[in-house]
Amino acid sequence: MKFSKFSLLLTGLLLVTVLAACSYSDSSKESTGGSEGGGSGEQVFNLSIADTIPTMDSSLATDEYAFQFLNATKEGLYRLGEDAEIVEGIAKDHKVSDDALTWTFNLREDAKWSNGDSVTAHDFVYAWRRAVNPDTGSEYGPYMMGGVIKNATAISAGKMPVEKLGVKAKDDYTLVVTLEKPIPYFESLTTFGTFYPLNQKFVEEQGDKYATSSETMLANGPFKLMNWTSTASSWNLKKNEKYWDADTVSLKKLSYDVIKDPQVAVDLYEKNQLDRADLSADLVDKYKSNDDYTVTTEPGIFFLKFNQTTTKALANENIRKAISRAFNKQALVDEILNNGSIVANGLIPKNFAKMPESGKDFREVSGDLVTYDVEAAQKYWKKGLEEIGKDKVELELLAGDTESAKNMNVYLANQLETNLKGLKVTLKQVPFEQRLELDSSMNYELEVSGWSPDYLDPYTFLNLWITDSGNNMMGYSNPEYDALLEKSANELALKPKKRYQTFLEAEKLLFEDAAIAPIYQSARAQLISPKMDGVIPNPFGAKYEYKWASVAK
Repeated sequence: MKFSKFSLLLTGLLLVTVLAACSYSDSSKESTGGSEGGGSGEQVFNLSIADTIPTMDSSLATDEYAFQFLNATKEGLYRLGEDAEIVEGIAKDHKVSDDALTWTFNLREDAKWSNGDSVTAHDFVYAWRRAVNPDTGSEYGPYMMGGVIKNATAISAGKMPVEKLGVKAKDDYTLVVTLEKPIPYFESLTTFGTFYPLNQKFVEEQGDKYATSSETMLANGPFKLMNWTSTASSWNLKKNEKYWDADTVSLKKLSYDVIKDPQVAVDLYEKNQLDRADLSADLVDKYKSNDDYTVTTEPGIFFLKFNQTTTKALANENIRKAISRAFNKQALVDEILNNGSIVANGLIPKNFAKMPESGKDFREVSGDLVTYDVEAAQKYWKKGLEEIGKDKVELELLAGDTESAKNMNVYLANQLETNLKGLKVTLKQVPFEQRLELDSSMNYELEVSGWSPDYLDPYTFLNLWITDSGNNMMGYSNPEYDALLEKSANELALKPKKRYQTFLEAEKLLFEDAAIAPIYQSARAQLISPKMDGVIPNPFGAKYEYKWASVAK
């Protein structure tokens, strides 16, 4: 499976923005400085974001900024509501065949594009075909649809015409989707930006200019993007009166400015000119006693990758087990990150997936699989050194190059060298894009990496380490692990209880092999005005949902 660039970008942004505090900041607080009056009671949010939006083409989007604004301006078959509940979108309901391969969606007839055209099943057919068409150059189309929608993999490889994709319009308001195999999380996929519809006539009329400015794109969601170009440093979201559920939308406007310096954002927040400000580690101590201080845990997991192909040491299981237990994760999240992030002792994050029937959190059931334990680390280290016939080991740690990322990198290196006698760690701190290149070419030894989910299912994390996965760039391979994931995706696809039991077994096996060393689960430390109401944080896709948001009375 193709590496998820979106999740990679989230990884980079978390290392470059949460750690370096250049994180985006598109919140919801009534401001007295709004450009639309801004007085008390106005349904206006004034927000900041750390960078420009690279594209508003749903077929080409790969980063969190694009997906945030696509979610605000577009709507797919379904949306994510409160607590990640899947709620009505363009689809009113759907039926699934007994074999779970055919999904028939009944679309609402009152949905309109912002130019007045009806949103139809044909718009979904066109958009999904475009996403997997090799000529489009989409990265997320093949990734999200490959192995999911029938024939998507062959089409994206140029081996089959796009007309063979398993999606068709039975009529204007009936969409029939044929899957490659049963996909337990398919309904959640339909909320994701890659699966949004496109107005074929409009897209083709715009040609290469499509979605490069406000004038060359259409909305069918709660808001319209105004005053935007791909190089703009400020823009607005305005309520879309043609949206089928416009009566539910309270906000009239969301005003955005690109602000990369967290101190600047905080200063504007204190002047009531911003409605939320993300806090860097150095700002947390100053503001954590503030009534507006809020910490939101995210489902992103960060970990050390071990490249088993580059050194004899990292090919040794006991060496990997030693490193996994040799750094104090609690001190790292408390003193280095200082933003509400929590210790990770497994792969699947807390409060992400619930066990079928019992409803218990997956992380709670699976438990702590690898913890900080210097005594155990040193025993594994001694045994590993004996097995490789060495008393000293030198390893290079690949990581980010921002100032705050460097603080974490130095901490990790010092912990490993202090607790594992004979270990020398050299830091290789590079820009994000370079790190991705080195990862893809497996030109590293140790690496600080991470992952955020692409859909609501543990498989989005566990499938990273399948032997032939495009994400498994570290030489890890265990046929038993592969078999468990294969079983979960096929034989047990329609047996949730047994499927999740298989996930528990797979995660346990992953850490018995010491394939990776979990570090922390990310969080956002922010100042959020109490005037904000109804903004929903999402576990994947767009970070925030504003459809139901409003300025508190």
